[in-house]
Order: sequence, then structure tokens, then C-alpha cells
Amino acid sequence: MIRTLLVTLGLAAVTGAFAAAPAVVRIGVATQGYGDPPVFGGSPAATAQLQHRVEDALAPDGIKVQWLFFKGAGPAVNEALANHQIDFAYQGDLPAVLGRANGLKTKLLIESNVRTGVYLAVPPDSDIKTVKDLKGKRVAIFRGTNLQLVADNVLKVNGLSEKDLRVINLDDAASQAALASKGVDAVFLDFKLFKLQRQGLAKIIYASRDGGLQYTRQAHLLVLDDFERDHPDVVQKVVTSVVQAAQWSSEEPNRGALFTLWAKSGVPVESWESEYANQSLKDRSSPLLDPFIVARYQSVADDALRLNLIRQPVTVNGWFEPKYLDQALKTLKLENYWPRFDASGKPITS
Repeated sequence: MIRTLLVTLGLAAVTGAFAAAPAVVRIGVATQGYGDPPVFGGSPAATAQLQHRVEDALAPDGIKVQWLFFKGAGPAVNEALANHQIDFAYQGDLPAVLGRANGLKTKLLIESNVRTGVYLAVPPDSDIKTVKDLKGKRVAIFRGTNLQLVADNVLKVNGLSEKDLRVINLDDAASQAALASKGVDAVFLDFKLFKLQRQGLAKIIYASRDGGLQYTRQAHLLVLDDFERDHPDVVQKVVTSVVQAAQWSSEEPNRGALFTLWAKSGVPVESWESEYANQSLKDRSSPLLDPFIVARYQSVADDALRLNLIRQPVTVNGWFEPKYLDQALKTLKLENYWPRFDASGKPITS
């Protein structure tokens, strides 16, 4: 009787282990996808999706991968995380901080598209020449995204705040349409503005990255706490896949092929060339959780509190989980491949 019970319990344990393995891994992306099936560009995570690296890594285990895109960007991704509708998320720094402030239990695993600036664009015939000229103007900003905080800091250094503008909360597509139709006086946006400029529908008058790396945004891949706890082997394979994509995206001989690949997202090659002009692919595609990244996320949290975007202080201590990245770097022999930056954004030479 006891022997039979032990065998039964053993079978139940094995069955439970198999049942616990996910049939599908769901990755949320904080942008509206393009095409059918939808894809995106501009990051190693996007490269991983376009090259099917995660799918190839999990297929031997019978695990499928779903990439779910959110027009509502970071805030919509946070809602999906809260409802356990996705397991992983690719999003920016500010939305993730907002999620953490609201109690989302996640682990930040790896960076993907770092040190990215924002641009300020106006209609071609506008008399707006500088950021200071935005006072009292209708300005489109996608609130709740990592773009908002950079825009707010750019305004601050120019003696302004959102209260000095007539801010209109518009997503990426609506912002572009409003600018092209002159429904707004200016737009804070990303590389999508280069296409409008080439079409003669916009004029870029400011690039935040020119003001220093403190005016850049970071994006990452994170995972729900309980998924990471239950499926560390799956998490490792996902992270390793994105690190492989980051290496490929960092190789200068791949620059042309990379931009052609990303052009499948609907953003022309010329826009990617403009976005990455005079910049090292390694610097922008680094997956590292180095002192610069940790400092930037804490700064984002501090700024979010100062701007009343969150109600209580948020610390990044314990949020980053580097063991999967460290293992991937070791396995792929990439421990010294990417440059590391200190908290101020200067390369660490030793």
C-alpha cells in the first residue's frame, strides 16, 4: 500500500513538472507592430524576433512563442503584465518604473536599445527655432512612455515644464499625423520623424542626445517574478537568444543588413541610417546592466517622483537580475565584447 502510494506520488510529481512547463511564451512589445504577422525594429529584441531566435531556442522543448504588440505602448504593457496576459515585456525605462511603483513584481533581465535620444520636430514653415520657443504652444507628447521623461527633462533644462505648454497626449501614429497636418505646433518623438522630414512634412530642430547621455532613454526585457521563479531554464534561453541578436546587431559589417532587416517594421532604411549616424552599433545594442544603466533607472525613478508621475519613492535595488545575462555572456564568450559605462556615461577602461 505504502509502495503504491509512493509510486503514485512520484508519478504525480513528474506529471506536475511536465504540466508546469509553458506551452507558449508570451512576449509583450511596447509598440504597435507592422505587417502580418506584426514585427518591429530598432533593438536587439527586434532583431531576435525578426530572425526567429527565441522561437528556434524554444522549439526543441515544444514551446511556442507569441509576440504581442501594444499600440498603447508601456502603459498597456504594464496592464497586460498585471493581468498575467504576458510573461516577458520589451518596454522603456519610465513605464517599467511606473509599473514597479504600482506593485508589479518583475525582474529586469537585459537591456535592449540603450542611450536612445528623442527629437523635437515642427512643421517646415514654423517659426519655432529652439525648445524655449515652445512656451504656450501645442506640443504632442506620448505620456507614460520613456519618451515623456526625456522630454520633461529637456524642457526643464530650458526653463520650461509641461505646464508651460499646451500638451496633447498622442501616440506615435497620431503624433505624426497631427504634425503633418499642422494640428500641433511641435512633436517630441523618435526616429519616425526622419521620414516626415524627408517628405517635407516636418523639420527636426533638436536632438536630445546632443545634450548628453542623461537625456537618453533605455529599453529592456523583463519578466514576471513568478514566471522567472517557475521557469528559469526558459528565461535563460530567451535571454541567451536576445544576447545573440545583440551581438549580431553590434557588428559594424552588419550595419547595412541590420537596417534592411529593421526596415521590415515599416521604418525606411534611410531613417535607421539617420538615427544611428556617427554612433557605434555596440554602444546602442549593448545588453549590459552596467553602472550607467543602474544609475539611469534610479534617476528615472527619482525624476518620476519629482514630476508627480509616481506617489512614492522607487528603488531599483533588487530589481535587476543579472545571472541570466552573465550566463549568456559566459556561454557565448562575450564577457568583454561590449564596452561598459560608469554612472556618468563615461567608458570604463579598466
